[in-house]
Formats: sequence, structure tokens, C-alpha cells
Amino acid sequence: MSTSHEILNKYWGFSSFRPLQEDIINSVLLGKDCLALLPTGGGKSICFQVPALMMDGICIVVSPLIALMKDQVENLTSRGIKAISINSSMHRQEIDIALDNCVHGNIKFLYLSPERLETEIVKARLLKMKVCLVAIDESHCISQWGYDFRPSYLKLAELRELLPTVPFLALTATANKEVVIDIQKKLLFKKQNVFQKSYERTNIAYAVLNVDDKLARLLKIANNIQGSGIVYVRNRKKTKDIANYLISHRISADFYHAGLDTKTRDQKQNDWINNKTRIIVCTNAFGMGIDKPDVRFVVHMDITDSIEAYFQEAGRAGRDERKAYAVMLFNSSDKLELQHNVEMGFPDIEEIKKTYQALANYYQIATGAGVGVKFDFDLSSFCDAYKLQAITTHNCLKFIEREGFIALSDSFFQPARFKMAMNREDLYKFQITNESYDLFIKLLLRSYSGIFDNFVKINEYDLARKANLSLENLIKRLNYLHQHQVITYFPHTELPQLTFTHERIDAKEIRISKENYFLLMKRATEKMEAIIAYAESSHKCRSQLLLAYFGENNVSRCFHCDVCLVEKRKILHTDEYERTSLQIKQLLSLHPLDLKTLVDSITDIHEDKTLHTIQLMYDNKLLITNEDNKICLND
Repeated sequence: MSTSHEILNKYWGFSSFRPLQEDIINSVLLGKDCLALLPTGGGKSICFQVPALMMDGICIVVSPLIALMKDQVENLTSRGIKAISINSSMHRQEIDIALDNCVHGNIKFLYLSPERLETEIVKARLLKMKVCLVAIDESHCISQWGYDFRPSYLKLAELRELLPTVPFLALTATANKEVVIDIQKKLLFKKQNVFQKSYERTNIAYAVLNVDDKLARLLKIANNIQGSGIVYVRNRKKTKDIANYLISHRISADFYHAGLDTKTRDQKQNDWINNKTRIIVCTNAFGMGIDKPDVRFVVHMDITDSIEAYFQEAGRAGRDERKAYAVMLFNSSDKLELQHNVEMGFPDIEEIKKTYQALANYYQIATGAGVGVKFDFDLSSFCDAYKLQAITTHNCLKFIEREGFIALSDSFFQPARFKMAMNREDLYKFQITNESYDLFIKLLLRSYSGIFDNFVKINEYDLARKANLSLENLIKRLNYLHQHQVITYFPHTELPQLTFTHERIDAKEIRISKENYFLLMKRATEKMEAIIAYAESSHKCRSQLLLAYFGENNVSRCFHCDVCLVEKRKILHTDEYERTSLQIKQLLSLHPLDLKTLVDSITDIHEDKTLHTIQLMYDNKLLITNEDNKICLND
């Protein structure tokens, strides 16, 4: 069997592990449950991918984001490692085939959302698989103390009954002491086992700048700090406006948000990763799973909802361990806006019930029906249909999801795909009796392999060109074959998927747990207060403040955040005093000067220290003010 170092070198080309990675891998290989706490960019994926490749069987990876699963599957596949994902946008038949491949094929990694693990079809197949490891990414989602709690994560402990001897590896980049304890408790760890790398990022200089003209300050940052940057904003409109502002000042920039189509998002992301675009202005939809080591600065134009969110996003700077900057631009209006957002995040319980009723009516789900039924979900169309406010409705849906009535996936492009539903003999008979479809079917058979056994992805535009058809006519033909059970065809979609995970009940019977409601409100308020305290603090090292939040209290000052630099400027060392006072004496020996001219003439030391030196010289009667109110030497 290959060693962990041989696996690392063979598939990733690295000769050594990062700190803690090898310890975590060895713990997994010993069959122990463990929690790995590594900062953003700390190489969490390696911690389960390497040991899984050394073990006999398949690794189940639980992840909350479809886009993140897609990126990791593509990454593994590009390295020659068999990996697939199952997500909410897939149909039952596709899922069935994928699970069969995991049971009978040589698939090494199966990526699943926590909601998908609750389904009977998955549970039944897991019993037939030889599972060697369960890796749970973003494991802080299991804790109500965490910043992104998801009820579906609470069900993961049920896997213990199906896989009693399989070790669990939980991974996260952000968890405070309470969450660390809670993750292990909720996942039924047999014994506490935590590997934690310090969250300290000594190469990042943190700063909070209290400014009214944020655009002017952003421009100054972009001009003063060379290299690639990320600018985070709260809403989609701002991404385009700020990118255009930077472009108008001859700075290479582009914008990114989840409302763009997948092709456009991918193009913008790739241009930035490959340094064709210098700065990307984006919402928090950008960044998950992106490994760009040379980001020199991350600027937040708006305050985040929590320290966890800020720390994760700021941590995308300087992954190459070279000097980088994380800057938050903040003023009093940001505080008011954040407080308003937190209030909006907890709509009235009656409003939540009203939204559930509208949802059932919108999809015409009868009482007692709907379990497992899935739909494309367009929030704006839904709100238009029932005259609802988008922000309030979004927050209502989050509560309906938390209570287990629905599951909402993130927006994700799912390409068109099809599979032959007929066997070859029946297909031949269909072609003879339907001559107008004979050439089209032959084209499908020539263009795609494996279509009798598996679903294959198709680009409808390319296929239309090959068939010399308009896109509209191509889709009509595919739908005709689908209706006649020749093929099973699913068109492409880019909308989020909404699944009813519980049979529809009368809205009056919905019981929103008040205990959960007020607990979540309390947690959100505490997190809001913590990030505001961070932004408003002006006396403690930024790095120390962030690390203390995550339970690291015995760390030194960073000496390069905005607070440390101000403190540093206040301390006038003896050699600095002697050097500056000598310059002052030389300047004043020529002629008296006013204060501003004198201070401006001293260029090799900060203005505060020059003023401090002048004050000390006055105190020691080395300087006096003449009748013209100018400073001169006291001879």
C-alpha cells in the first residue's frame, strides 16, 4: 500500500504536508473520529482525500453547497480520481444510476448534501457500499451556536446506525469553543479528538477604516497595494457600480454575483484567477472553493453579519503566506444597516405561515401530499405572484427550511442530459416506424457513448448545430422522444431547487418552535454585537481581537494592523528623538519656522513623533516661540 506522502506526491505533486494535515490523516487511518479546525486555505480537503485513497472502499463527503461539490469533483476527476456528486437538481433515475455505480463501480468519492442523506434511496444504497470514511465539510453548520446553522446537519448522526464502524472526520475553518464542543456532541464522537491549527495569519495586516467616502478610499487602496484583490459588498447592484467606478479610474476590475448565468460567472472567475482581471467586486457568493494564493488584499465595503463570515472572507488574502491586507471600510450608517438586517432576518411567525401557504398554492400541493416533490424556484416570480417582499420572503423561507418542511439548494447550473430509455431492439423498431426521427436518433447514437447505461450531459446549442436544427426545434424533438419513452431527457436549469421534505399541512397547523426562533435571534444579535465591537475597537490589536473570539487568548500583538501601527507611532524611542531633534536644530539654526513648515520639513519619521519631539524640546527649554509666533532655538 502507498504511503500518505506517496499519495500526496502522486496526485497533488507536493513533497510534504502542511502543519497538522499528516496528524489528521494518521488519526483517520487509525479509525478515530476527529474534528479538524484549519483556517481558510489551510488544506482541509487533503485531510480526507489522502487517507480515503489509502483505504479500501468509498468515502462519503457531506457538503452544503452544490457549487463547492462540483468544484471538488472536477478537481479530483482532473487528477484521475473517480468522484461523483448527487445533488437536489438531479432526478430520481439519475440518482439511482449514480448510486449503482458507487455500489458496483470503482467510485472513490461520493459527494452529497446533508438533505440527500435523509432520503431512503440513499440510505438503502449506503448499506450496500463499502464505506471507509465519512467526511463532513463545513461542520459548523451542525451547531445552533454556529453562524450558518442548518437543521439537515442534525440528521447526520443517524449515519452511525447505518455505518457503526466507519470513522467520521468533521472539518471547518471557523468555530469558537462552544461550536467545537457542539460539533463532536452532535456527531456522537466516541471520544473527543480535535486537531486545531492556530487561526493566526501573521502575514495579513487587518484594518478597519472609519470613512464616509468609501469609493475614494477603495481607489487609494487599489493604487497603493499592487496585485490581485477582492472587494466584497452586500448587494448585486453595488458589484457592477463599484467595478465600473474602478474601471473609470483605469483599474482592471470586474463584478460577480449569483444572479449571473453560469457561463458568465465562470468566465469572470477564470479571468480573475488567471490575472486577466486584477480586482473582482462581488457578493459573498464568490470565493468558496477558489484556491488563488496570490490575493494581496480583501476589502469589505460593508460590515459582515458575523466575525466568522468576515474571518473566512478576509482569509482569502495572502494564502501564499506573503504580506497581504484585509480592510473593512466602516461608518455609523453601516451599524444601523446591520441592526436593521438582523431585525429583518426574524419575520413575524404569522408572516412565515403566510409564506408557507403561498408556496403550497404556488406549486398546487394538496394537503397531505408533496413529500419529496421538487421544483425549480424563482424567488422574484414567486414574490410577484403573491405581492410579497423579497427580503422578508427569503427570511421566511429560511425558517420554513429550518423547521424541516422544505429544502432549498443554492442556484446552480445543471446542464441538459439524457439517457436511452428503450433497449436496442425496441429502438430499432421505433426508427423503422418513425422515419422522420431515424437520422436524428442515429446522430445521438454517434455523438454520445454509454447512453444505454448512463445519463450523459449534452450542450443543446452544439447538438442543434450538428442536427442542422434551430434550438427550439431541437428541444421539441428531444421532448417528443421523451414523451414516447424513447429517451429520458432533462432540460438544463439554472434555478435553485426547492424540495418539499414533509407532506403539505395546513398553514394554521404549522408550529414554528418559539424556543428555536428566539435562540436564533439571540445568537444573531450576539454575532452582530461582536462584529460591531470589532469594527469600533481602537485600542486592541485586530489580530488579537479576532483570535480571542475563536478562543486563542495567548497570542502576541501583530504589530502591523491599523491599531498596532497607531500605537507604534505614539512610542518615541531615544534614537528617534535624538535623530529628529538634531534635524530640528539644523533647520532652526538657519531661521525660525512656523509649526506646519517645520513638521513638513521632517520626512523620515511619522508626523506624530515629530510633534512629540517638538513638545519634549519645549519641555526641556530647547525651543521657544518668538514674537512672530514662529519656533526658534532657545540660545
